[in-house]
Amino acid sequence: MATEQLHFERHEDVALLRLNNPDKLNALSADMRSDMQSYLAEVHADDSIRALVITGTGRGFCAGVQLSGNPAAPGGTDGPQETDPAEQARPAVPQNELLDELGWVGRQAIGIYRLDKPVIAAVNGVAAGAGFSLAAACDLRIGCPSSRFRAAFIERNLSPDSGLSFFLPRIVGYSRAADIIYTSRDLYADEAQAMGLLDRLVDSDDQLIDAALTLAGQMTQWPPLALRASKRVMQHSMIADLEAALKYEYQSLSYPRKARQDSREAYLAFVEKRKPTYTGR
Repeated sequence: MATEQLHFERHEDVALLRLNNPDKLNALSADMRSDMQSYLAEVHADDSIRALVITGTGRGFCAGVQLSGNPAAPGGTDGPQETDPAEQARPAVPQNELLDELGWVGRQAIGIYRLDKPVIAAVNGVAAGAGFSLAAACDLRIGCPSSRFRAAFIERNLSPDSGLSFFLPRIVGYSRAADIIYTSRDLYADEAQAMGLLDRLVDSDDQLIDAALTLAGQMTQWPPLALRASKRVMQHSMIADLEAALKYEYQSLSYPRKARQDSREAYLAFVEKRKPTYTGR
């Protein structure tokens, strides 16, 4: 599957998803938002893909939502507008869409966060608004000298969406998240790394993708079921008390053991002092 504004590449067992709307700093069009859900579903279903890297084409990672229609509308929706003949001529909106409590902003956050394979944001240039949220929803973020973050929502008379109010305080702490969101100031690469928003920082922009793929490869070398179960356990522990987290950890030990060949391979590689090869079986 390929689309004009999203490019999907395979690098062995790592998928690379490039936002490709460079004239608008990869702002998310309606087609991009829809197609991203399809790609996330593909990555989840394909056992040969063990990790995902998301980046942007050109000078920016993602400048948020591509504004069209009513630019003041919240949550990336079209918002209420005055009725005109052209509007009346459009097909009726399905009732399920009218009753949608999440919107595309919620589905984007859940789609990234609930993908139980490692997701790395390779932040080239600006990540603003929903683009900032997209990067924050990923497991890790790797940056370069041009990396820059800006919440931007408050500048549009909006509160945060796309999960930023959930993810950012968990990454950098409440008060730092409040600083970033309330002031809507630019956050550059060095400061972002110092506060933990960027997990890795490369020396030059042209090193970014190779570094992100290398980082992903350091993860995908391990048994895939154990890797996926580890992500589930980590995420569950973020919202659980200690006793519930320990129970979930204990129960989750059974999932990697279902890959019996990998369990045997881990043992044999240790005994034979060689690098293991895992298949997920």
